[in-house]
Amino acid sequence: MTHDYAAQRAETFETFDEIGKIDDLPARAVVNFLFLPDELDAPFAAAEKALRKAGFQTRVDEDGETLEARIGPIDISAAAIWTEEKRATEIALTFGFDPDGWELVE
Repeated sequence: MTHDYAAQRAETFETFDEIGKIDDLPARAVVNFLFLPDELDAPFAAAEKALRKAGFQTRVDEDGETLEARIGPIDISAAAIWTEEKRATEIALTFGFDPDGWELVE
């Protein structure tokens, strides 16, 4: 099945708008993208290596089930976040990881 980038983009822009209604957004921040594996034996190390090569900082969270890819600080706008989210998603999908949102890290 192909990934629905249009739906993911729409969700990112909607999330950005909702966050902006609750909090003052910084002009620049680190953005952390979250990815969940399709399978238990997903190649975390290979995915991390590819993401790092693309300029992301990576780690597997404490539960060992979520791959995190950070970038920045970058200018904070829905378009800027989406640009980096799409890049990270394209890489993560090739290793069997699905996007599971993003968060700002100040």
